[in-house]
This record gives sequence, C-alpha cells and structure tokens, in this order.
Amino acid sequence: MTVDESGPSAPPAPPAPLERTFDRDSVDKAVADNHLEQIGVRPPLGAYFREMWRYRPLVQTMAIAKAESDNQNTYLGQVWALISPTINALVYVLIFGFLLKVGREGIDNTIAFIVVGVFMFRFFERSVMAGAHSLQKNMNLVRSVQFPRAVLPTAGVLAELTVLGPALVVMCVIAYFSGFLPIAGRVTIDWYWLLLPVAVLLTWVFSTGCAFISARLVAQTPDIDNLLPHVIRILMYASGVIFSVDRFVSQFSWGWLMEYQPVAVYLYLVRSSILNETAYPPDAFMWLLGVIWAVLFSVVGFLFFWAGEERYGRD
Repeated sequence: MTVDESGPSAPPAPPAPLERTFDRDSVDKAVADNHLEQIGVRPPLGAYFREMWRYRPLVQTMAIAKAESDNQNTYLGQVWALISPTINALVYVLIFGFLLKVGREGIDNTIAFIVVGVFMFRFFERSVMAGAHSLQKNMNLVRSVQFPRAVLPTAGVLAELTVLGPALVVMCVIAYFSGFLPIAGRVTIDWYWLLLPVAVLLTWVFSTGCAFISARLVAQTPDIDNLLPHVIRILMYASGVIFSVDRFVSQFSWGWLMEYQPVAVYLYLVRSSILNETAYPPDAFMWLLGVIWAVLFSVVGFLFFWAGEERYGRD
C-alpha cells in the first residue's frame, strides 16, 4: 500500500466572475422594456399633466378624507364647518355693519352684503392656506412615494370646496331671510341666482392656482408661512369683504387696482348673483375679468409649482 506523501490536495479555485458590460443602447432598451423611470427629476410638462389626470381618484379620496377629518374630535363635528363662518360673519355684521356703520352708504342690505363677503373670502383664505401646508403635512408621503406632487394642493382646495357646498346653502338662506328685516333691503330669488355656481367655479379655479403658488413658496421658504396670514388679512380689507370698494376707488388714482384685483372681482360676481344691490349689478366685463383671472392664475400657478417638482422633500 502506497501513501501520497505530497499531503492533501488544495481545493479547486473558484471560477472567475463573469464580466458583463452594459453599453448605452442596452441600458436604454432595458429601461424601455421594463417601463423604468428616473426618480428625483422633474418630468416633462405633458407627461406630468397626464399623470395628474391619472391620479384623479387619489385627489378625490384625499379631499373627502381631509374634509371629514376636520373637527372630527369635537362634539358637533362637521357642523362646525357651518357654524364657524356664520359666527364670523355675524361678528363682522355687528361690529362693522351696525356699531361702526362701515360701508353702509350705497348698500341696501348690509347683513347679506357682509355675510356673502365673509363666506366667500373664507373659502379663498382656507384654500390658500391648505395649499401652503399641503407638502409640509404630507412630507412622509412625499419622500416615500413617487407621484405628482401637484395632487396635494389640488386635493387641499377640493376639500375646501366640499366644505363650501353646505356653507353656500347657509349663506343663501341668511341672505334671503335678512331681507325680511325692516333695516335691510329685500333679497329676491331671481334667474341670476343660476350664475352662483359659475361664480363659485371660477373662484375655485383661481384659488387652486393660488394654492399652487403658496405651496411652492412655503416648501422652499418656510418663513413665508408666518407671513401669509398677514398678507391675506390685508387682502381682505383691500377686497371689500366688509365694505363696498366702490366707495373708495374714486378717491384715488390707483383705486381701480382694488376694484379689479382678482379677489374683489370674485366677491363682485357672487354678490351680483345673489343680492339686489344697485352697486353690484350683473356686469359682463366683470365676468370676463373673472374668467381671465381664473385661467391666468391656474396656468401660471401650475407651471410655477411644476417647475419646483424635483425639489419637494429634498430641501
């Protein structure tokens, strides 16, 4: 019997790893075959808009969820969506309409005038603030899921529109029955009430554009969130919410800026659709301005928000 004196044999060497190189054509083909997309970049405008349209169900679901979640921890729940603007409007009526008698000249029904202004301006204010907070409140979602970020401010404003629906009924009821008071002019139900949904629709489109702008500004510069309430308060007094702008525009050479700025235009359209005020008759020029402002702000706001798409959640 012979023994191999050379000792145990060494284990076989592992096979050399296969070297595989990828050229640009093979990578492009793999991306196209598997429908892969690069993340963290701004998509083309057309593709971004189509993606937004595809996310319509998500927008509706988020809007309904947000509307239902507000005031859910209170005893009255969603009734506060009607009580809050009503109390707010009545406070303005009492202080500015009766105690200070601001803007009563030329206004037949001060109660209805102020109530309509407060209800509609509150919708605009809450829409802008909803857009400003839409990215901040959903930052975990923004950083973990790939979707068009414009969904968030759109859903925020749509939630406010959902809440505005019942509030409009309360607004119209208060305006109509205030006409039976001896101190107020009559408010009659006429054909021009049919223009109210159109005025609200234009206000919603305009407010969505403003929400896009505030969303990007606050996302990039959080300090703006502290300035927004002050800017909106100035805008409230400059838009004739509690007094008629028509009283003051003739006193200044630049008074037309107050009369034709967007918020004042939409307040005019809603008031001319409900009230019988001689200072607010149906006006084709104001309706044209309402359409122009809605289209301009919605387009510019959307483009402004889209231009910062790749930065949201990364700053």
